[in-house]
Amino acid sequence: QVQVVESGGGLVQAGDSLKLSCKASGGPLRNYVLGWFRQAPGKEREFVARVRWGGGTYYWPSVEGRFTISRDNAKSMTYLQLNNLKPEDTAVYYCAAGVYGGEFDSWGQGTQVTVSS
Repeated sequence: QVQVVESGGGLVQAGDSLKLSCKASGGPLRNYVLGWFRQAPGKEREFVARVRWGGGTYYWPSVEGRFTISRDNAKSMTYLQLNNLKPEDTAVYYCAAGVYGGEFDSWGQGTQVTVSS
């Protein structure tokens, strides 16, 4: 099973940018979709974006146009570029992996993103 490890969170001000990274290992990544989720304090975890092996992407509407997901298959990495951050983007961001057509079932430990106003 694929394992994923995130990095890159931090404390920023509203309007700033941040780039999260996620290293995947342990499986045939061609078969896996990589994604990002987030969980704000007191809220349920929510989907943010996902990217397929071939580069196809999908975003949750609230982040589309501000966040960009990408994938470097040669390095087994996925990235989430967060631009024009807002205080409501404050959350723990999780990288996840799942087999095509299945659920996301491999999760990282999360990285904290805090946006001050």
